[in-house]
Amino acid sequence: MRKNPLEQWGGLVASKKGRWVTLAFWVLLVAVLSFTLPQINSVENKNAENLPAEAASEQAAKVIEEQFPDNSGIPLLLVWHREDGLNDADFKKIQDLYASLEEKPVPNQTLVPPLSKVPPQALGQSASENGSTLVTPVFFDDNANTEELEKGLNDIKKQVDDLDVKTTGDYTNADELNLRYSGPVGISIDATGLFKNADFKLMAATVLLVLVLLIIIYRSPLLAIIPLIAVGMAYGVISPLLALMAEHGWIEKDAQAVSIMTVLLFGAGTDYCLFLISKYREVLLKVENQFTAMKQAMKESGGAILMSALTVVLGLATLGLANYGAFHRFAIPFSFGILIMGITALVVLPAILVIIGRAAFFPFTPRTEKMAEELAAKKGKPVKTHAPTHKGSRKVGRFVTKKPWLVIAITVVFLGGLAAFTPKISYTFDLLSSFPEDMSSRQGFTLIEDNFPAGELAPMQVIVDTDGKEINLKEDLEKLSYVGSVKDPQQSKEDTNIQMYEVSLKDNPYSPESLETVPKITKTTKDLLKDEGISKAKVWVGGETASQYDEKKTIEEDESLIMPTMIALIALLLFIYLRSITATLYLVATVVLSYGAALGAGWIVLHYFMGVDAIQGSIPLYAFVFLVALGEDYNIFMISEIWKNRKEGKKHKLAIEEGVVHTGSVITSAGLILAGTFAVLGTLPIQVLVQFGIVTAIGILMDTFIVRPLLVPAITTVLGKYAYWPGKLFKKKA
Repeated sequence: MRKNPLEQWGGLVASKKGRWVTLAFWVLLVAVLSFTLPQINSVENKNAENLPAEAASEQAAKVIEEQFPDNSGIPLLLVWHREDGLNDADFKKIQDLYASLEEKPVPNQTLVPPLSKVPPQALGQSASENGSTLVTPVFFDDNANTEELEKGLNDIKKQVDDLDVKTTGDYTNADELNLRYSGPVGISIDATGLFKNADFKLMAATVLLVLVLLIIIYRSPLLAIIPLIAVGMAYGVISPLLALMAEHGWIEKDAQAVSIMTVLLFGAGTDYCLFLISKYREVLLKVENQFTAMKQAMKESGGAILMSALTVVLGLATLGLANYGAFHRFAIPFSFGILIMGITALVVLPAILVIIGRAAFFPFTPRTEKMAEELAAKKGKPVKTHAPTHKGSRKVGRFVTKKPWLVIAITVVFLGGLAAFTPKISYTFDLLSSFPEDMSSRQGFTLIEDNFPAGELAPMQVIVDTDGKEINLKEDLEKLSYVGSVKDPQQSKEDTNIQMYEVSLKDNPYSPESLETVPKITKTTKDLLKDEGISKAKVWVGGETASQYDEKKTIEEDESLIMPTMIALIALLLFIYLRSITATLYLVATVVLSYGAALGAGWIVLHYFMGVDAIQGSIPLYAFVFLVALGEDYNIFMISEIWKNRKEGKKHKLAIEEGVVHTGSVITSAGLILAGTFAVLGTLPIQVLVQFGIVTAIGILMDTFIVRPLLVPAITTVLGKYAYWPGKLFKKKA
């Protein structure tokens, strides 16, 4: 009889000699890569663009750069504030700083306005209407990276130290002059700083959480450490290879992607390890020889682990189809990391387990009945086999198979009710809203927002081609209901046909309502040009509002492409593995329903309990990709057990009950660990990761405690033999 390929593989990597060769090879591989290549965290994080070059706002930025060149550089905005109004002494300090910057420019500084030479009254006229706030710029080299910009800012901070100015904390004290650093330079430095120590803290917190949960669940010190060793050995290969890709320009390193990848590795990687460990322990209760037991464990669980990993790899790889830069940059680190983790679970983990043997499970060492009897005879007292009782899982399995329609009704109503909250979710595309409220760049922006007219925060740039005609659209644009003011048009020196209007909106330029004015003002401006006899009207709309509108549209387009593509790929994998169209359909449908419920539940927690007004616009797609891929993992592992039981000749309902029984504890523990690792993201000071972590953790818990043990087995029970249609099991008697 032909041996199963996975059984043969288990015999190869976990034999008496093979285990040592396998482990030695992997350790050597990690050592060579670590000594010859940098780690991914040491590679510089480039400020890559999120919008594609063809986006309307990017095209507008290109036109502005060409037609209205500004060689001053990238601005750092110094936001000065005194609650009861800036005074002459404050203006003197501002002038002293600018005199110092003129005399001793900081690294990469290109220009500072000559504020030291203007009368203090002129500075006062530039302040906010209430006189409390003044914004002054310092310009830096456009080509400077974040590290170089930070050096320049640090030098400015040293010069500010001599001025008796408060730069952190509460700024509402009437007797203090406050200074906050904002604008493109301040935001870029703060964004990088958020991730500077996040990776180590995140990894440490994740490792500690996984270790504690494993010890609590399995009460075995060695068993708690083994999955962490396997994940660590996978990371030892992943990190330098990703660094190699980044250094050669094959991928763009993204600090946020690396942080989430770390969580994903420890969460999903521990899951794959537990799938094999639990099956190995189960086989050790029947088979005395540990090498034979591993071969059988690989035969019975290797396919599910392989399919689970491939599902996640392909699912996450679909992010590579995205036009939005952040999504695209996540694709390779995520999918490559899971691929290597899956390989590690099927190569290194079996070798480690057979090297340690049954001692891995101490003090609850699994033994065959014969081994227990022999040991009892030696000790002169009873010895347990430590076979799991599965009492809780058995009760669930029996209940689901006896009352499937009740289970389906309750779970669908519950999940559907939570999913009904998704249309109520508000989204934001503002990066600063993801920063901690006490961060300098956000505080600076808040001061500007609170003390200057809303539209002046980030005016739109409306650029038109006049086609040689003398026109002025200022008054027409000012008549628009959503426009606050319009400055006189600027004419390009490069092409006299090109005009630019600076348009300030009435509302906050980052609000959802303001974003929707972008297509309106584009269409209106084109119509105005056509009224002037310009048939082929060329209009470009730039600025922050236009960029965020394009970000919103790009993300929506990516969702409409990636979500169905991912579902189709996962469905194809499931069909190839299970040979059942019916099972493929309901397995996909249940995780999609779970995703909707997780998004709705996440909004309830974030909005109604944590006071979040809007979640980041990227959250739905991130959550979808992770929850559908990872949720399908658990379905695959459980459904594989049901299919195996049917192949062994068990009746349909008994096969389902036993499937729930034998996968219940391992999937529950794996789900708790995976949810816990994503919940760790909630400890970071970055709101987008907090929101993503909460939504994903909730979704995983729903998969673990509702979809996998209740809904999927209930649907399988109701369908009877049609659950296997049209595969071979369809013809078996129920």
